[in-house]
Amino acid sequence: MLQIRSTPAAVIADAPRLEQPPRPATASLSHVSMSYDGKLEVLRDIDFALRDGEFLSIVGPSGCGKSTILRLISGLVQPSQGRIDVEPRDGKPANVGFMFQRDALLPWATVSDNIAVGLECAGVPKDQHASRIRSLLELLGLSEFGHYYPRALSGGMRQRAALGRLLAYDPQIMLMDEPFGALDAQTKLLLGSELLRIWSGHRKSVVFVTHDIEEAIGLSDRILVMAPRPGRIKAEYVVDLPRPRDLRSVRKLPRFHQLSDQIWQEILT
Repeated sequence: MLQIRSTPAAVIADAPRLEQPPRPATASLSHVSMSYDGKLEVLRDIDFALRDGEFLSIVGPSGCGKSTILRLISGLVQPSQGRIDVEPRDGKPANVGFMFQRDALLPWATVSDNIAVGLECAGVPKDQHASRIRSLLELLGLSEFGHYYPRALSGGMRQRAALGRLLAYDPQIMLMDEPFGALDAQTKLLLGSELLRIWSGHRKSVVFVTHDIEEAIGLSDRILVMAPRPGRIKAEYVVDLPRPRDLRSVRKLPRFHQLSDQIWQEILT
């Protein structure tokens, strides 16, 4: 079993933690550092635990190693120092799903066929594919677009399809690297609302990388603020806003603006 270590990052005094029962960790990074070719130090002493069902966001300046943290959790790269543990569930190795800023859909496959890729990776029997695909298309508001190819879809619809493929894989941990970063503000808000709705129903553990502080506050349970390279966790904020959340209404709350000001100040100093 992995040990849950308390993060060394500062917790701002006027951003109090909610009193919550402890949840088991899904993944932990213990004093992780990362260098390329032994010269370029990207991350230094990263230490935090992702809890079961938690929505965790990471914000910080470009080049601070946010995306590298996702690649480390996924196992795509190995740390130069430290330890990464991903907790198995029900006696089975944990599976981790990745969603990128670009949708990475197969251009020669329909939306339905792209979602089927996730089902195949998850080992879902072929005779269950059709019903599962229908359910996911309905969940994502794509029921009429299963036979469409990615080139015929808008950017927002392509990201919905990419999210459907991720959900089809049914990962224990969802790693999301600026998935809505290239979208316009209205589409980003709509997809953020869809993501929250789906997350509320499935309660996957999520690590969400974004440059958009307001997006992070609206979605997250907790936010880690990174310092410039070599990236380290500079501060941690618990988002003590009520759930379920409406992403438009929550932006009107004084506490939302207080958190936004504090995090911006942390990044700029």
